[in-house]
Amino acid sequence: MDDGKPTGPQAKWWSRPAAGRPGRTEPEGRDQNRDRGTAEDVTPAAHTGSTERPGGAGHHQDSATAAHPGGPAPQDTPAADPHDSAARPGAAARPTGQEPQPPLPSGPPLHAPDEYSTPPYGGPGPWAPAPPVQRPTPAHGTPVPPQTTATPVPPQGTPVPPQTQAAPVPPQPNPVPPQPDHPVPPQSSQWLQYDPWGAPGQPLTQAGPPPGSEPGRRRNRRGGAFAGVLLLTLVASGIGGGVGAYIERHGGLTTVELPQASHDNGDRAPESVAGIAASALPSVVTLHVSGTAESGTGTGFVLDNRGHILTNNHVVAPAGSTGDITVTFSTGETAAAELVGKDSGYDLAVVRVKGVSGLKPLPLGNSDNVRVGDPVVAIGAPFDLSNTVTSGIISAKQRPITAGGEKGDGSDISYVDALQTDAPINPGNSGGPLVDTQAHVIGINSAIRAADSGKGAERGGQSGSIGLGFAIPINQGKRVAEELINTGRATHPVIGVTLDMKFTGDGAKVGEKGAEDGPAVTKGGPADKAGIRSGDVITAVQGQRVHSGEELIVKIRAHRPGDRLELRLTRGGKELSITLTLGSASGT
Repeated sequence: MDDGKPTGPQAKWWSRPAAGRPGRTEPEGRDQNRDRGTAEDVTPAAHTGSTERPGGAGHHQDSATAAHPGGPAPQDTPAADPHDSAARPGAAARPTGQEPQPPLPSGPPLHAPDEYSTPPYGGPGPWAPAPPVQRPTPAHGTPVPPQTTATPVPPQGTPVPPQTQAAPVPPQPNPVPPQPDHPVPPQSSQWLQYDPWGAPGQPLTQAGPPPGSEPGRRRNRRGGAFAGVLLLTLVASGIGGGVGAYIERHGGLTTVELPQASHDNGDRAPESVAGIAASALPSVVTLHVSGTAESGTGTGFVLDNRGHILTNNHVVAPAGSTGDITVTFSTGETAAAELVGKDSGYDLAVVRVKGVSGLKPLPLGNSDNVRVGDPVVAIGAPFDLSNTVTSGIISAKQRPITAGGEKGDGSDISYVDALQTDAPINPGNSGGPLVDTQAHVIGINSAIRAADSGKGAERGGQSGSIGLGFAIPINQGKRVAEELINTGRATHPVIGVTLDMKFTGDGAKVGEKGAEDGPAVTKGGPADKAGIRSGDVITAVQGQRVHSGEELIVKIRAHRPGDRLELRLTRGGKELSITLTLGSASGT
């Protein structure tokens, strides 16, 4: 035979464990007094004992098979070289320096030769001891099946030899290194999986507890712990929310004291708004007027120590001749007042209080000295809110303003060459003072521009301030007040002409006819003496442009009777310039 294998049918060779005691160290070489009829295993003992198969003697599982379940046993004996003189069928190669080994049974090997001798199927080497098999220790309380001798089952795919008696093998030296001194415990028949990462001294595999035992209790404990943590979180949140709400409502757990500036003496600079208000307020009063048909509220200021108070005509107009006028001072004291005189053309009136001492007159300024942009302060009782102070500037001068006209005949229309201010003025401010930085009166607040009417200045309306307030210049108010106190009447400067108020051109046109179909130019009057004729158009007074009849009246009434005025007019397409002296007419 070329491959050294027998060709005829013969029994398959199965290795058996050495018949030695557990834990005995095997010396190098074989014991010559061993049973000659027992086949010696060529691998170190890797299992606890042998199990005889029924019907055959000496058949058992190979040590490599026990160490590697389901895999073939490693070959410990090198394959014979057919060219070696010592090799023959059924005999193993003799290692160098050792005694010749008896011939091995012929037949095909259980596994193909591994030319690389790689574990687990290759041999561990001639002198490498096989690792001891560790028997897993069961966990406490784990039931362990009885250790019965089980019949080893060859790996799947391994041919099962017939149950025949193995032939005796002559003794041969043992190439296996000495076995460890510690006893090898018997291995359980139950197949356990090897855990290379297991802790030393611990079982390789632990069977799980039965269903419904320990894991269930652990899950219950985990669920209870989670419920406890959740309940504790809810309780802590509620406590924290309550504490936070208490702190928010009561401003904290302790008393809070905020820093504050020390008390001063209240002095302010005289030119400041506060200084001006402190100086002027004691001289400002609030008027409450009631009559048979209507009532109203306005403001006035003290003119002298005798109790004369200047205000607007439309403030006292509701009282008529039988109504009541009550004056309230800044201190809250009240007193009854009587009408001294009034003039609707100037919208001014004077009342007097009696039996009141300690009056403080408000000093009068000069309205001719006022410049646009000068700061001013308005004091009054807007909407019956007495002692109200607002501030602003002079927005414009010589604004021709007409107010009134409720009667329809024009007798109650006032013509004012007004000072315009952006200091807030509202209904109730009428008749109050407009003062400069020295707390001197430079105007009498009389009208506002109403945002909802769009028809010009409104006097005493109910619309709020839009920054367009108008005041009668104090120079004109002073002259009218003196006349009302001295004579009870005020005089108006006149030029002696009747104007065409329906003229839509630029300028003031002298009418064709006067009152009661009389001449438009009064005979012997200032205009007649200056040579003014019917149909002439007056375009300027004292160099100031005139655009309508109302503006001409405003410009003339801004002067006193007897003043000389220079007029510019147009006649037949030609411009003329004339000079006249103002006459006088009694007001109403």
